[in-house]
Amino acid sequence: MDLSLIKTILLVLLAVTSLLLVLLVLLHKGRGGGLSDMFGGGVSSSASASGVAERNLNRLTVTVAILWGASCVGLGILERML
Repeated sequence: MDLSLIKTILLVLLAVTSLLLVLLVLLHKGRGGGLSDMFGGGVSSSASASGVAERNLNRLTVTVAILWGASCVGLGILERML
């Protein structure tokens, strides 16, 4: 496999996971006393998501973050090789 193809795949993966990670972090419930309260996060505390949904969102966020980190490391290693 050509190294430029691997680099392109890693760059696309990095871009997709970056956007997905921002979206997933913004979907998390605010814990209070931060920017989430400024935008109305404190008002919607009574209508919070269930525990299962929040756990699944946490797992998905961690998985995407690991993929993002792996693509960053992969691009760094690839740059060293080229």
